[in-house]
Amino acid sequence: MDNSSDVTYLFMEGHIELQKYRYFYFIITLAVYLLIICCNTVVIFVIYTNKCLHEPMYIFIAALLFNSLFGTTALYPKLLSDFLSERPVTSYSACLFQAFSIYTYGASEFTLLSAMAYDRYVSICKPLQYATLVKMSTVKKLLFCCWFVPSCDIGISVILTYQLQLCKFKLNRIYCNNSAIAKLSCGNISVSNSYGLFGLIFAVFPPVIFIIYSYIRIFEVCLKNSKDFRRKALQTCFPHLIIFISFTFTSCFEVINTRYEGNVPQIFSLIVSVENLAIPPLINPIMYGLKLQEIFNRIKKMMWKRRTSF
Repeated sequence: MDNSSDVTYLFMEGHIELQKYRYFYFIITLAVYLLIICCNTVVIFVIYTNKCLHEPMYIFIAALLFNSLFGTTALYPKLLSDFLSERPVTSYSACLFQAFSIYTYGASEFTLLSAMAYDRYVSICKPLQYATLVKMSTVKKLLFCCWFVPSCDIGISVILTYQLQLCKFKLNRIYCNNSAIAKLSCGNISVSNSYGLFGLIFAVFPPVIFIIYSYIRIFEVCLKNSKDFRRKALQTCFPHLIIFISFTFTSCFEVINTRYEGNVPQIFSLIVSVENLAIPPLINPIMYGLKLQEIFNRIKKMMWKRRTSF
């Protein structure tokens, strides 16, 4: 096999470690996926159907939860199918598409969190200018950038990987990872690796730096105001801050795991590799559904209405 066209299918060798208990993993994974779909869909539905929630903060929340559904759908259906297969296999093009989708989800998560930080920053630090700075047209432009820019960034990386000459067909993962696919090449992968590093820095560092700066400014304003102001400000910022910390840590684990996967037990490596597609999509709707009073009250009202009608 001396070029990429020869490798039309890839074997997901990471499932070998899980083969003994694959039905147990299937049940757990299916339960997690259904819970993610249910929790995220309920909050999105509540925001969509209540016009009083059609404000920038809630629109950004709905976008974040939609992104969670996009990321998990790129992983879980194929993962569930592989658990039921004797030897999981995927086509090369489908593998690249899955890698593109999962990486785009991760990059978009950071950009969406930075857009939400901007909304909170203006709301708390420049309340008199909020209506001018965070108009619906601005929200639409921010949401477009939150998905378009990461898609272009990740798309270039995946195209560079596609152009590599592959001479191996065994992927030691349970899902398709761009850097793992590049390691199957028998040629020079320095360009692909260099751009991959640049893409990672471009996708992560600017949003993270902006979010940290926003919270420094928010805390400065909170310290200068009344106790009641601090309580209200922190109440709206707390879910966002927890989600940001959670996603940053799980993403760091995945990056470290990809870099040093040969130095840790494979079963641990496989579990860590899906952490940022399991924990944040579960935490996001729970944090926003329970911590933000407006959303919680609407969910409670909807559930009570359904119960009464039943």
